[in-house]
Amino acid sequence: MAEILWCPTAPLFFHHHSPFPFHFIRKTRRRICSSNSKRKSKTAMASSPPCSSQSSPPQPSLLVFSGGTAFNGVIEEMKKLTTRVAHVLPVSDDGGSTAEIVRVLGGPAVGDIRSRCLRLADESTSEALAVRRLLGHRLPLVAEDAKSEWYNIVEGEHSLWEGVSKPYRETIRSFLVYFQHQILMRSDDKFSFSNGSIGNFFFAGARVFFQSLDAAIFLFSRVSDIPTESLVLPVISTNDRLTLGCELWNGAIIRGQNEISHPTGEYKGPVDKGMNSVPTLPSRIKRVFYMSSEARNSLHQVFPLPNPAVLDQLKCVDCIIYAMGSLFTSICPSLVLTGIGELIASRTCPKVLLMNGTHDRETSGFLASSFVTAITDALNRTYGDPENSIKNNPSQYINTILVPRDATIPVDLDALRTQGISNVVVVDSIDDSKVGVMFEPKSLIQTLGSLLTASKNSNPQDEEMMVLTHGEGGNWFPAP
Repeated sequence: MAEILWCPTAPLFFHHHSPFPFHFIRKTRRRICSSNSKRKSKTAMASSPPCSSQSSPPQPSLLVFSGGTAFNGVIEEMKKLTTRVAHVLPVSDDGGSTAEIVRVLGGPAVGDIRSRCLRLADESTSEALAVRRLLGHRLPLVAEDAKSEWYNIVEGEHSLWEGVSKPYRETIRSFLVYFQHQILMRSDDKFSFSNGSIGNFFFAGARVFFQSLDAAIFLFSRVSDIPTESLVLPVISTNDRLTLGCELWNGAIIRGQNEISHPTGEYKGPVDKGMNSVPTLPSRIKRVFYMSSEARNSLHQVFPLPNPAVLDQLKCVDCIIYAMGSLFTSICPSLVLTGIGELIASRTCPKVLLMNGTHDRETSGFLASSFVTAITDALNRTYGDPENSIKNNPSQYINTILVPRDATIPVDLDALRTQGISNVVVVDSIDDSKVGVMFEPKSLIQTLGSLLTASKNSNPQDEEMMVLTHGEGGNWFPAP
């Protein structure tokens, strides 16, 4: 006899021999359904954590558009400034172990979201570190070794479980078992565990079980003990597969985020997005857009709606940040959705672009003003459907640019002045052997803190053009 577990948004049917601890499933299901219902109410959305009123002195509230890699390096330092951050991430990644999950189970990509959740996870206790270590673990590249280790983990016998208490162990293992069950049901699609992320498997098991990406994020956030005032938001709240496409200026169409950013063929290992690791594009990117998962050309473009929670956060945060990272495959996929540009343009808060330190495949030959143009075109939806485009100026979207010192991307001040950009701030940097020049985290967060403090007393859009360098103690000085 089957037992029925029901939620208004997603009914589920499970056999009584299911391996899940049902006392946990019932409680979790009830909490998540309740949370989802509240998110749909305007009252609840208006009071979601980053924008909620707090007792004095309140932390500043930020919204960050980013991908799942580049911005991760400053998360720990940002916690010292504020935990009231809405992290907006794309769900169109189709590389690595994420691609294998999407191929077999369908649904949106969860890799970037899982990566950010792990960076936000608690590290204050030995158990918190054990949970983070488990969910952050990757299996070996060799397929047979990966499969063997996976079975050792899912059976609860791996050393990674050491330090994880019984309640957490039962919760995490239940969804890993459910993930295993789901891939075994797809007998026609042999699953490869090579370089697989345990966190991705847990996330995918939760998403399929709840039939909700938001519910899976909620569960992952609670298991990894993310601060309740920190939000991890998919820019599109969906349980369907999404495919990113791009149109080049020569008219060519490229299908898939991985093919655009760093094509790797059948290779499933760690990727290097540097200019020397992948062939250059035959032409610059004109625009990115969403395609039907079955499409092979731009005629099958689709227009998903943005996550309402993202729109609500944009209405009230103290600062909007476009993070460093892959411009067209990590940042722009969140900007091209209807309503995003309109809301950002309506705000008078600091709107900060964090420049990359080096070029990559997507931005070969770009100047700083080229980044501004690409972001403006994405938010205006300049190319594509003319009836869905808007015509705001660059300065309505960006009023401050932070540049890592010694960056190799030229900062063309005259062009930026023409675009109406008011402030360019040079921030201390470090030179990483793998990715090149990048922001020094402490200096970057101090600069953001200084900017937020200054914005309380002045409008950045009214200031003269300044090129500044950030010094110790959060002070700004004229650049030499």
